[in-house]
Amino acid sequence: MSDERPLSGYCTNVHAGTTLEETIANLELHAVHVREELGEPTLGIGLWIPESVLTQLQTRSEVHSLRSHLERLGLFVYTMNGFPQRNFHAQVVKHGVYQPDWCTPERLEYTCRLAEILVDLAPNHLPELSISTLPVGWRSAITEIDPAIRRLTELAEFLAQLEERTGRLVHVDLEPEPGCWLDTARDVVRLFERLPESSRRHLRVCHDICHSAVMFEPQREAIETYRNAGIGIGKIQVSSCPEAKIGGSDQTTVEALKSFVEQRYLHQTVIRDESGVQHFHEDLDGVEFGSLEGMLRVHFHVPLFAESLGPLGTTQREIGECLKALGDEIPPLEVETYAWGVLPEPHRREELALGIARELHWLRTALDTYLG
Repeated sequence: MSDERPLSGYCTNVHAGTTLEETIANLELHAVHVREELGEPTLGIGLWIPESVLTQLQTRSEVHSLRSHLERLGLFVYTMNGFPQRNFHAQVVKHGVYQPDWCTPERLEYTCRLAEILVDLAPNHLPELSISTLPVGWRSAITEIDPAIRRLTELAEFLAQLEERTGRLVHVDLEPEPGCWLDTARDVVRLFERLPESSRRHLRVCHDICHSAVMFEPQREAIETYRNAGIGIGKIQVSSCPEAKIGGSDQTTVEALKSFVEQRYLHQTVIRDESGVQHFHEDLDGVEFGSLEGMLRVHFHVPLFAESLGPLGTTQREIGECLKALGDEIPPLEVETYAWGVLPEPHRREELALGIARELHWLRTALDTYLG
């Protein structure tokens, strides 16, 4: 194992903001505080830029101005989150986060523009850059996959031309998520089998640890599935989610789970019953407690450092399993606990920047523990 740690930072989709001014203000308010709490001269961020901000970054001069400002703040962009294209902090997001999907020209145009911006925004010494994107779309909303195959092929061709023109490699990484067209590693393999072999330099996978955990997909199995299929892992999103054994007369656990029901984000829930059968629910508020017994996991990104949340457990240990499975080949890591603002009150008493800094400190300690 190299003595050098892999790149790590946090994703700024935890910040609200639909204008460039709001984006910068949040970085000044939160990201700088995170860096100071860690006692580091510079901090890497995974930048989220909604499409509404792109109109303010139309020229290279405007992008270079943003880069210079970030440098003055001690921040640098090493990856982007291109999954939420629109307002990720609207009062209700739910299924809206999957629109536009990869069947549309709007998704292609947005992602290509992010790649152009990233080339000018990221430090020159970084050998490659990544943008995570949605896993095609919500499964039941995709009636035909061929349009998405065409868009993704066009994207790979655009990224190849961008590399030829600028000398910088940008890959876009599809991020499997429960309930989407891609929600397990096997789905990703099937999709890549339909894409041109030449696209694999510029199209890869973003492995979100808690997404895999919600699907009860062993981390090592997912990582090995990608590697055996020759699919590059472009980025790891480091995340954890609640889990609990349900059934019987334990109302304390049920009430604790119900406290995670909220109206902004979709919280896909999977219950694996005693016989190993998995029962998928689109959202936590659709679970009929008492009708099933087994282990429940819910897609709700919770702080990495939390081993438990009152009577609930978390999938924190899955992070260690993922790091061990990656071994010597660790891509950039991005902490993506975007749900701080909607956590139940007992679990979000900490100031946002302090909580994120604590997560990053936990992750770096975990890297030392698992990787030596």
